[in-house]
Amino acid sequence: MSDVLLEIGRNARARAVVNALGLPIPLPVPLRRARGPWRERPLADASVVVGASAGAELAPVIAETLAAAGANAYSTGSDSIASAFVEPGEAYGRPARALSALGDNERVAGVVFDATGLRDVAGLRALYETFHPLVSRLARSGRVLVLGRPSGNGPAAAAAQAALEGFVRSVAKEIGRGGATANLVRVEKGAEARLGPVLRFLLSPRSAFVSAQPFVVDARTKVSDEKPPFVRPLEKKVAVVTGAARGIGAATARRLAEEGAHVVCLDRPGDDGPTSQLARSIQGSALLVDLGADDATARIADVVRELGGLDVVVHNAGITRDKTLGRMSEKQWDEVIGVNLGAVVRTHEALEPLMREGGRVVCLSSIAGIAGNVGQSAYAASKAGILGFVAGLAPILAERGITVNAVAPGFIETRLTAAIPVAVREAGRRLAALGQGGLPEDVAEVITFLASPGAAGITGRTVRVCGGALIGA
Repeated sequence: MSDVLLEIGRNARARAVVNALGLPIPLPVPLRRARGPWRERPLADASVVVGASAGAELAPVIAETLAAAGANAYSTGSDSIASAFVEPGEAYGRPARALSALGDNERVAGVVFDATGLRDVAGLRALYETFHPLVSRLARSGRVLVLGRPSGNGPAAAAAQAALEGFVRSVAKEIGRGGATANLVRVEKGAEARLGPVLRFLLSPRSAFVSAQPFVVDARTKVSDEKPPFVRPLEKKVAVVTGAARGIGAATARRLAEEGAHVVCLDRPGDDGPTSQLARSIQGSALLVDLGADDATARIADVVRELGGLDVVVHNAGITRDKTLGRMSEKQWDEVIGVNLGAVVRTHEALEPLMREGGRVVCLSSIAGIAGNVGQSAYAASKAGILGFVAGLAPILAERGITVNAVAPGFIETRLTAAIPVAVREAGRRLAALGQGGLPEDVAEVITFLASPGAAGITGRTVRVCGGALIGA
C-alpha cells in the first residue's frame, strides 16, 4: 500500500498548496537512493564540508576517503584539515577549499565534524559554531556525520564525548523532514584505518534510511593487508540468505548478487515458486528447507560444502504469532522462539566450521526487540535474543576475521505492514525522523555493507534501519 502523504510530497504543486494554506500536514520528502552496484566514486562532485574540534585526530582518513570517493571538500578553517588534504587532494585532483569558496546559495551534500579531540565541556561550543551556519544549507537527503571516541580520558572528556550522541539524535530529528540524516561514528584508538569504508557508506545515498544512530568502529576483527574493494566487493564469494522468497530477504539476495556473490536463496518448501524464480533471476541457487525440520541444518551444510565453503550468511527468516501473553498458546510461543532464535543458533553452529576467513554473519533483529511491543512478547524476546547472540559471538570469531552483526529494521513498507490497521500504520511511518517508512532495499543496503570486506571495523553491534524512529533507544 502506497504512502499517500509521500505521494503528495512528490508533487511540487500539491506541496506548494499545502504550504500556502498553512495546513498542519507533514509532507515527507522522497529520499534519494542509489541504484545498481557499488561505484568507485559514490560521492562524485558532492560538496562536503569538513570541520574539527581542537586536537582532532581523524583528518588524514577523512581527507583520503573524501578525495578517493570523488567529493568536493570544503574546510571550515582548521589547519589540520587543510594540511591533511594536500597529498590526497593532489593524487585525486580533489584539493580541499576554504568554506568561503562555496557559493552563497549553494547547498552542501554533507557535513563531517571530527570531534575526537574533545577533552572538556567547553569544547562542545565547536559543534554550535560549525553546524549553526551550515544546517540550513544542507541539501535534501543530505548527510551529517559526527566522529568521536567511545570514551574520554577522565570525567570531563567522557561527558563531552557522551554529549555527542544527544546532539546527533536531535539534529537527525531537526533535519529529517528534508530527507537528511545524521549519525555518530565512534572510532576506537587503533581502528582509524577501518573508518574509511564506513564514511563512504554513511555519506552515500545507500544509507538513506539510517539516521540518529551511533556506530562503533573497533580493531577486534583480524583483517588482511589488502585494501578492501569498493567495486563488486563480493566477487567469487558464497552467501546464504534465509527467508529469501520475498521482502527484505529477496531484496538482500538481489543486492548481494549485484556485488558479485553467488547467493543460495533459502526458504520454505511452500514458497518454491518465488524462491526458485528469484534464484534464477540472480544466477544463484534455490534451497527449499523448513528451518524447523530435524535435518534442516545438515541439508544447508551439504549445499555449502558443494559450493566449496561460505563467506556470508544472512539470517533473515522469521515468523510472527502476535498475541498478548495471556492469550498466547504454548505452541505459538515455541514456534516463534524456535524459528526466530533457535534456528539461527542451530544453523550458525552447523555453518561456522564451513565459513572462510574474513566471513560475515548478519542476523535480522527488529525494533520490537529493542523497544518491545504489545502482543509481541515472544517475537520481541526472540529478536532481543539476536542482539545478545551477535554480541557474544563476535569476540569468538574475531581471530578468524569474521564479523557478526544484527540489523534491526523499523517500519518497512512490506506486505506485512500493509496489513496493519491504518492508524497504526500511519503512526509507524510518521514517528520516524524522516517522516516515512523505509523500503526493503534500505535494509538490504545496510546488510550488503555489513557483508562487505570494508565493514571489518564493525562487529558485535546492532544497526537500526529505522529512519530515526522515536521508539526504542
